[in-house]
Amino acid sequence: MGRAAIQRGDVVVVTGASAGIGRASALAFARRGATVALLARGETGLKAAAAEVEQAGGAALTIPVDVVDADAVTAAAQRVEAELGPIRVWVNVAFSSVFARFEDISPAEYRRATEVSYLGYVYATMAALEHMRPRNRGTIVQVGSALAYRGIPLQTAYCGAKHAVQGFHESLRCELLHEHSGINVTMVQMPAVNTPQFSWLLSRLPHQAQPVPPIYQPEVAAAAVLHAAEHPHRREYWVGSTTMATLAANAIAPGLLDRYLAKTGFAAQQRATRRDPNEPVNLWEPADGPDGRDFGTHGRFDDRSHTLDPQLLASRHHGLLGAAAGALLGAALVLRGARR
Repeated sequence: MGRAAIQRGDVVVVTGASAGIGRASALAFARRGATVALLARGETGLKAAAAEVEQAGGAALTIPVDVVDADAVTAAAQRVEAELGPIRVWVNVAFSSVFARFEDISPAEYRRATEVSYLGYVYATMAALEHMRPRNRGTIVQVGSALAYRGIPLQTAYCGAKHAVQGFHESLRCELLHEHSGINVTMVQMPAVNTPQFSWLLSRLPHQAQPVPPIYQPEVAAAAVLHAAEHPHRREYWVGSTTMATLAANAIAPGLLDRYLAKTGFAAQQRATRRDPNEPVNLWEPADGPDGRDFGTHGRFDDRSHTLDPQLLASRHHGLLGAAAGALLGAALVLRGARR
C-alpha cells in the first residue's frame, strides 16, 4: 500500500461502530485524522459515536445499516466511496448473539445470530473487495475472538459464528495470496472485553451475564485493531495473554480443557446478581435505536478491566517468540487449574 501509518484523510469503514470495540476502534482511527464511516443499526448510538469521532479529530459519516442485508451493505460501501473517497481500511466488528444453553435457543434466534455474526462479515467483505480490487490495494480487518478456536458453554451461536469467520478468513487470505493481490486481510482475536454486549444481548441465563476474567477495556482492543490495520501482513493478532493461553491449552490438551470448561464455564459467565428480565435485547432490533439510549463504548465492568495488554506489546517488540512464551506460560496455568 506504500505507507503503513493511518494518515489524515484516509477513509476507514467500521461496522458495529455504535458501541464497544467498533466505537473504540472508530475513535482510534479518528485520533489519526481519518475519515470514518460508522455503520450500525442503532441510530442513537451512531449519532453519539459520530460526535466523539469529530471531537477526536476525525470526520464522520453515519450510515444506519443491518449487516444481514447484503444489498444495504453494498449500497453503504458505494455511498462511502462516492461521498468520502477510496476506502483504505474496512473493519468488521458487528455481531449479536444469545447467552443460553443450546436447547434454550430457537432456530430463528440461532439463524439471526449466525447471519449477523458470520454472514455480516462475509457480506461486508464482499462490499469492501468490490471497491478495493480495481485499485489492488486496501486492508480488511476481521475482529474475531479466542472463541474462534475454542468453544465454551452457553455461547454456541457466538462460538459457531466466530469459528466460521476464522475459516472464511483463512480461505480468503489464501486466495488473495495466490493472486499476488495488493489487498491485505488480517484478523484480531480478542479476549473478554468490557463492552455493552453484556447489557443487551438476548439472555436466558438465571443471573447477569459477565465476561470471563481477565477483562480488557475496549480501547485495548481498538489499539490492536489500529495496529493490525497498519501492519496487515500477519494472518492474525492476539489480544490478551489468556487468548494465547486458551489457544495453546486447546492445542495441548483439548479433552482436559473440555472438562475444565464444563466444570467452571457456567458459573464463570454469570454474576451473583439475578438477571433483570426487562433488560433490552438487540437481537432483532437495536437497543440504541430511536427509542433506545446510547450505551457508549464501555460495559458495566470498568472496575475490573485492564487498560494495557502486555501480550500485544510482546508480539510487537519480540515477535512470535515473545507471544509463544506468554502463551505457553498461560497454558500451563490454565491446565493447572483444569486438573484441580
